[in-house]
Order: sequence, then structure tokens, then C-alpha cells
Amino acid sequence: MIRDRLSSVKIGTLGALPDVPFNLRVLQKAGIATPIRPDRAVRALIALGRWGASPAAGVAASAIRYPNEPMLSDELGELTFAEVQSRSNRLARALAKEGVSEGDGVAIMARNHRGFVEALLAVSKLGANALFLNTMFAGPQIVGVVEREEPKALIFDEEFDEVLGNIGGDLKRFVAWDQDGATDDTSLEDLIAGEDDDSDLTPPERSSKFVVLTSGTTGTPKGAQRGQPDTLSPITALLSVIPLQAREKTMIAAPLFHSWGFAHFSIGLSLSSTYVLRRKFSPEGTLDAIASEKASALIVVPVMIQRIMELPEETIAKFDLSSLKATAASGSALPGPLATRWMDATGDNLYNLYGSTEVAWATIATPEDLREAPGTAGRVPHGTVLRIIDEDGKELPQGKVGRIFVGNDMKFEGYTGGGNKEIVDGLLSSGDVGHLDDEGRLFIDGRDDEMIVSGGENVFPREVEDVLAGHDAVKEVAVIGVDDDQYGQRLKAFLVLNEGGSLDESEAKSLVKSNLAGYKVPREFVFMDELPRNATGKVVKRELE
Repeated sequence: MIRDRLSSVKIGTLGALPDVPFNLRVLQKAGIATPIRPDRAVRALIALGRWGASPAAGVAASAIRYPNEPMLSDELGELTFAEVQSRSNRLARALAKEGVSEGDGVAIMARNHRGFVEALLAVSKLGANALFLNTMFAGPQIVGVVEREEPKALIFDEEFDEVLGNIGGDLKRFVAWDQDGATDDTSLEDLIAGEDDDSDLTPPERSSKFVVLTSGTTGTPKGAQRGQPDTLSPITALLSVIPLQAREKTMIAAPLFHSWGFAHFSIGLSLSSTYVLRRKFSPEGTLDAIASEKASALIVVPVMIQRIMELPEETIAKFDLSSLKATAASGSALPGPLATRWMDATGDNLYNLYGSTEVAWATIATPEDLREAPGTAGRVPHGTVLRIIDEDGKELPQGKVGRIFVGNDMKFEGYTGGGNKEIVDGLLSSGDVGHLDDEGRLFIDGRDDEMIVSGGENVFPREVEDVLAGHDAVKEVAVIGVDDDQYGQRLKAFLVLNEGGSLDESEAKSLVKSNLAGYKVPREFVFMDELPRNATGKVVKRELE
């Protein structure tokens, strides 16, 4: 069970002593360490001291500093920091009366809206543990996860009622979003309205844990368990590269259940950001929200950038995006041509983070990096160690392709079902292979389990994909290895063309052959209407054949 596998977390303030000057400089630059009314400063510090580095601490401190400022804006309107603090206090007390207590697991299957935010804050205030369920999961996957994790309660949007129907047991069920009143289950609004006491709770003895599920599409996804950091170093590492500012508006389009969306929810609490949330992503709706809310940051997965850039130029031009200072992307590969197109259209505001659910982040590419070296995953930020190693565990020089191993303060604590990623000298495998250029920028060459051996030569599909993706006619591309009687394995490419784009198999083969060795040219090309993707935009290659 989740409760049995969790250990306590030591909570600090500004991190290890050597990082204090760095952290302070970054916090001041981001506008966090700024003067406020002395009485509010004291109360905020007391709240942080009581709750440690937790979501509960973030909302409590912001409610003291900026009580009447908006904390979030969704389809139902705005809620201030004080309102969210009050509502999440009442929700936590109501959940406690329903039997949820410290150390219990609470599964959340909800889209981006106030219900997700308030549920997560209530869980944090109780010292319970949040299990984030992917909204794209099928019924059998969810049943498998719930049986393994054994949560005490399930909080879900009504639209997922049917897919959750096969979950049995004594699981408490609460609806986070149900505008049509189509379910008989108690809603979060009912729980909040039925609880009069909105006073602050007593902090739990140990802080919450958060379980993010890996992006499985068949079988039961693994649960990657992560605690709360005991320093501010993870936040300052990102803020030192991505120019997010305190008390500005951040549109989180990436799913909150995904590690990238959740990371920016956590960063937003430190910045006292106003979250701009929409339940479902739409390209035009996202631009409209940025323009109308004057958001300064946009948090996306790369496929969202792709969908936006598929809009007609005149449609994009309708929206005033001048407020946008930072577009932060992660979750899957960001093709170099797509990054360039985005910056040409919206300005040099794109930051691409490479990492995984297990290692958190490894590198961040700035707009300058993406201009100078399209396709790069960027450079290692402060506090992170990255090494490229060979099969014998020896570090490789720049330019040599090898396995990527990463270390930082936010690596996960292991899978909830047992097991871990491979560890070498304290560094965790990212599961990818790549190389560093002369400037120390990382390039991903592929998954370490995707390498194929064709006629005795090692080939990674990623480099073939990058070549094909650079053609103006190509919208999406995926390359896989398939069995071959003569060569052992061969490459097979799947292409989606832009509307009106023209590229046939012969031209595609010539394109690859003119850029790569002959043995890297796919033997087969399949043209499709779209590639199979999961909820965070990753191409599901196992569904290609």
C-alpha cells in the first residue's frame, strides 16, 4: 500500500549552505524575495515554518501575502488566494470526516480546473498521498493501478464515471467536476459547502508524497513516487534558466496530472502565480486565454505547440501574445523546425526541458540554444549532474553517443510496485542515449531500448526522424525497427503530411540518404492521417507495426 512504502522527508528552507547565495540571487531576480508588510511577512514565515516545503505551505503563505489577488482562473471564473485557502481547508476537514487521514492514498483523475487544485491542496493539508491518474487511461489500466496502490478515496471528473465503473472495494468516491449533475456521487462542492470550519489545520507529522504514473498504453503503468524537496534548490535551478516571475499569470495547458504540469503547479505556488486553467486543450482556445488573461508564461507539451502552429497564420495573428515571456515545453521530443517556427511567430520565448518522470529534469534549452542548434535538449542547469556513459559505465567524451545518466535533488524514490531505474555512481538512467556537442549542449539520439542492429550496424530511429521532420511537407514522423530475414532488423517509417504537402516514398528515401548513411534509410514508408499519441503527446510506437 502507499502508506506502507513511504518515509518521512526532512524539510529545509534555503537548501545546503553552498547554494544559499545562488538561491537568494535567483529568488530576488524572480521577485519572490521582495519586501512586504512586516506583519504579513511574519505570518507567512510562520506558515512556511509550520508546513515546510509543501503545497499546503505555498497556498497558506500566498493567502497571507496576497489574500484578495486571484489564484486561479478557469471556466467557472476566478478564485482568490484567500478563497482557495478557505475552500481547501474546508475540503480537507470534510475528507477527514469521510475517513481520509495522514498517509492514506487519494487517487485524482481530473482535468485542469479548480477541483484538481483544491483536491491536491486538501490532500497536502491532511498529509495524505496523491496518486495522479492519467485521463487517457483505459479501464483495465486504472483497475490495475488502483489494486496495486490501494488508495482510500477517488476524486474524479464525472466524464470518467464509466471508465471507473469496474473499480470495486470500499473506495470513497467524490466528483471534482459535474456541471450537469449526472452522477449520484458526492461532489467536492457538496463537501466544501457542508463544512463550516475553514480555519487552518494542524500540520501532519509527515508530508505528502506524490505518485506520477509512467506513460504506459498497455498493461499497468508504473507509479513513480516522489516526495517534497527539502530545499529550494530544485525551484531555483529552473528559475535560473526559465524567466518566470512572481505574481504573474501562468497558463498551464499541460495536464496537471503529468510531471511537467505538476512541476509548474508547484513552482507557481512559490511564485504566488495566478494559474490560468482550461479543462481541455484547444489550439485557438489556448491563444485566446493567453491574450485575454495577459498570461506571461505558457506551460505545454510539444504536441500542443504543433497543434497551435497548424492554425492558419491569420488566426494566430488575431491574438495579442505580447504578454508572453516564456513558453516552457517538456514531455516529449521537440523537433528543431517546430521550435524555430514557434519563435518566428511568437518571439524568442521558448524553453525546452528534457527529463523524465523518474529523473525530473536533466537539461534546459534556451531560445538562444534552439536558434543556434535546433533540436538540442539544452544544457545542464545548476545543481544537476549529467554524464554520457558506455556499456561498461565509463564516461564518454563530447560527441560520442552513449547512455544518459542524471542526478539532482528531484529524482524519484523508486516505483511504488518495487524496483528502480538503473543507477551508476549515484546517477539515474534517463532511459535515453545521446551526446554532447562542443558547447556542452545535449542531443537525444533515441531510447536506449530502441536501438536496432541492421546488417551489423547500430541505428537509432531518432536521427532518421529528425531528418524527415525537417521537410516542409512532413507534419509528424515516427520510425521503428522491425524484424528482417536478411539484415536482422530494418527501419520502417510512418509519416503524416501537412495539408497540401507533397512527399512520396522515393523522395523520402532520397532525403534520408542524402543526410545519413545508407544503412539508416528506412526500407518501408507508411503514410498515415495521424500518429497514435498518449495524453501528453508522446507517440505510442508500440501501436505502430
